[in-house]
Amino acid sequence: MSEEHEHDEEGYTGDAVLVFDEREVPVRVELRGYFQPIDGRYHWYGRVGANEQVTELVEGGARTALLRTPDGSATGSLTDPDPWRRYRVAGTSTPPFTVG
Repeated sequence: MSEEHEHDEEGYTGDAVLVFDEREVPVRVELRGYFQPIDGRYHWYGRVGANEQVTELVEGGARTALLRTPDGSATGSLTDPDPWRRYRVAGTSTPPFTVG
């Protein structure tokens, strides 16, 4: 029997920059994504490494930012810090990483 996967996920792990209006914050990210045939869009998500500047901005009300990697950029929403203060980031668009 072959195993079927609900989503064929692709991703990026490495350095990135979050841009909040004019403020740029260098970060580390772990990102994944998949094409959702039900809505016909690409959904990407992941975690931003713990960063004091990101915490200040998100707690101060910033909930969206441009996420830039060496492969591209996309706007994402920041929510739900985990116990290690890594914020979840997610978007629905062309992802900020190369999709093969």
